[in-house]
Amino acid sequence: MGKSIQALLFSLVAAAFLVGCQAEEETSNEPSEEANQQEEVTIEVEVSEDEGEEVISTEEHSVEEGTILMDVMEDNYEIEQEEGFINSIEGISAEDGEQKAWMYTINGEEASVGANEYEVEEGDEINFDFQSWE
Repeated sequence: MGKSIQALLFSLVAAAFLVGCQAEEETSNEPSEEANQQEEVTIEVEVSEDEGEEVISTEEHSVEEGTILMDVMEDNYEIEQEEGFINSIEGISAEDGEQKAWMYTINGEEASVGANEYEVEEGDEINFDFQSWE
């Protein structure tokens, strides 16, 4: 009988230890590996002039989901911007008195927010076009 009590006690201690370890693992403050990996999305950015008459560049970019469009532009192109409005891309900007500006579309639709507010999504086709706004 002494050995069966000893075996029972050993089993209870082992079970308590395993349950304790499992609970500690589940309540760990460290984020899971999956949470650390943000999904990447692929977008296409076309830069053109005069409503697409002259295409300057077309490039695909892979970025983290939720990246702000302005960050994509600053990371991949030579741009000048003021208060969220892009004034120059790759050195192309309006000359004094010229009524031209950089306009952009997302998937063929006019953008409803500035590039400093738009979060890119998988498959976005973005076109920045330097055009007359008369």
